[in-house]
Amino acid sequence: MSELEKVTRNGGANEDAEFEIDLMEVLLRLLEKWKLIIAGALVCAVLMAMYSFILATPMYEATSKLYVLNSSDSAINLSDLQIGSYLTSDYMEVFDTWEVNEMVRQNLNLSYTREELADMLTLTNPSNTRILNITVTSSDPQEAADIANEYADVAGQYISATMQTDQPSLLSEALTPDKPVSPKKKRNVVLGFLLGALLVCAGVIIQYLLDDKIKNEEDIKKYVGLPTLSVVPDNDEAAVEDRKNLGKTNGGKRRNKA
Repeated sequence: MSELEKVTRNGGANEDAEFEIDLMEVLLRLLEKWKLIIAGALVCAVLMAMYSFILATPMYEATSKLYVLNSSDSAINLSDLQIGSYLTSDYMEVFDTWEVNEMVRQNLNLSYTREELADMLTLTNPSNTRILNITVTSSDPQEAADIANEYADVAGQYISATMQTDQPSLLSEALTPDKPVSPKKKRNVVLGFLLGALLVCAGVIIQYLLDDKIKNEEDIKKYVGLPTLSVVPDNDEAAVEDRKNLGKTNGGKRRNKA
């Protein structure tokens, strides 16, 4: 076997067996591209700001609260609390009925379908309580408050009529919200900045990993495993260096003649 074949095979084996990522070199590559990273981050932040401040529709939330308690009870015991918790879970199912959604839609003369109206509604039951939060999200703050209060009223009457139980008490009426809950403008801008920087960094790292060109003698030693005895300069670089040397020589001759 010739020496060239040995070198080729050993070099290929080294490349396959010892392929690794130089984290310091990756870090240096990222530092070299810091202007590009900052530019990409700023572009994404500006785009996210345009979306949040101009394109996105502000959404408002209004919440009314129902309190589940049997009014006939003169005292509250453990059994009452357990029954109240069960009733709260049952009442949450009432809001999924088409009858309740249809009554709310007709009473307020809304243009939404029952499905669209149901999508605007969110029900929550805080842990260890018999309080039912009725939250409505809408692009119109007054509409959000009106629908939340109407849901509380309609559901209370429907529960009393169909389930033959006491009507839940209105604990808190929904007020017209004065601030939107979305979009969260500051958070979106910060996330856009971080996302832009991350995307550019990922692009730089991918470019580094896919770059298999040998640029200097260190790469030859790293990938092939052979020491570099000499370096032949590129023709263009040599020509530039010759012109510089020629200029210096001619300049010295002119000064001597003078």
